[in-house]
Amino acid sequence: MNESSNRQRGATHLECTETGEHLESEVLQGLSPAGKPLFARYDLDSLAGVYTPEELAGRRADLWRYAEVLPVRDPANRVTLGEGWTPLVDAPRLAGELGLARCWIKDESQNPTATFKARGMALAVSRALELGAEALALPSAGNAGGAAAAYGAAAGMPVHVVVPADTPRPILEEIRAMGAHLHLLDGLITDCGKAVQDGVREFGWWDLSTLKEPYRVEGKKTLGYELFEQLGGRLPDVIVYPTGGGTGLIGMWKAFDEMEALGWIDAGRPRMVAVQARGCAPIVRAFESGAGSAEYYEGAKTYASGLRVPSAVGDFLILDALRASEGAAVAVADHEMARGVARVGESTGIFAAPEGGAVAAAVPQLLERETIRPDDEVVLFNTGSGLKYVGMTPQD
Repeated sequence: MNESSNRQRGATHLECTETGEHLESEVLQGLSPAGKPLFARYDLDSLAGVYTPEELAGRRADLWRYAEVLPVRDPANRVTLGEGWTPLVDAPRLAGELGLARCWIKDESQNPTATFKARGMALAVSRALELGAEALALPSAGNAGGAAAAYGAAAGMPVHVVVPADTPRPILEEIRAMGAHLHLLDGLITDCGKAVQDGVREFGWWDLSTLKEPYRVEGKKTLGYELFEQLGGRLPDVIVYPTGGGTGLIGMWKAFDEMEALGWIDAGRPRMVAVQARGCAPIVRAFESGAGSAEYYEGAKTYASGLRVPSAVGDFLILDALRASEGAAVAVADHEMARGVARVGESTGIFAAPEGGAVAAAVPQLLERETIRPDDEVVLFNTGSGLKYVGMTPQD
């Protein structure tokens, strides 16, 4: 490993994503005074020309290879289970079936806890530990709760997870096995969020909710850096991403801005596509109407628990990325997701979660709309393992 030890580690400050206000990075911070997510900012000017892709050769094969643009200051505070650097799988047979020239699957099911949530929780828990949090809490559609439980256990910190009662049983068993305090609630993730806020006020828990603290997005942004490296120093034409809270999409967009400031890439960006469930599509509805934010989606219903997010705190950031990249937002039905899972499995050997099936199912719509062109290089994201959803059935 040749990670530089003499460079400044950590962020210079936190920045409100709406107002640009700067806040201190070395104390626990949730949302900004404007009630919006905070981004960690780094001294990229000093790193430009020094922190280069070539310097990454030989570094550890996990997300901590990007230490200079991650917020943890003391390596002793890194809580790691081997997250990141997941395979980018060439999928020529799937490409042929979908009518694409080149198709890759970024297989996040090979993370610890078998989902992409490991990335965000590695950073969020590490920083919570570094900044003195004593107990962690979050609402979850399922997989974030499993990851929080795992990283909390690794850090030796108590974790409180509030999930809908119909969360897939394998995920509930995972959370229990990690020793977290599991709370089941009849309702949606937004209802679970209200319960967590009660605990924050009453017991002083530190809230790890999506984008309500600054560091889960820092773990997710490493997806963007990895794509660049794994594609040999380029980015794909199109990224198709299953979108509930949207932290991964937001994180990659942040990574691309950082990479441009570092001199790794130019101003060109992949077209970003958000895929949602037809039964819970607030971002699709807002994108199609031209709105700058998304209204709460009443009656949210889908068997893809990660997509059953009727309101996302980072909605405006998702919409900004889609529009700036000339991308799109599309919805697919549950039965189409299920067929997508089968198609991905039969053509690649990857047992995708319903969210991963959703992105494959979205490709025909995107070709018809010409958001994807047949000669494009496309990356589809599988965000977790289908094993987490065994026994769940489509809801349409």
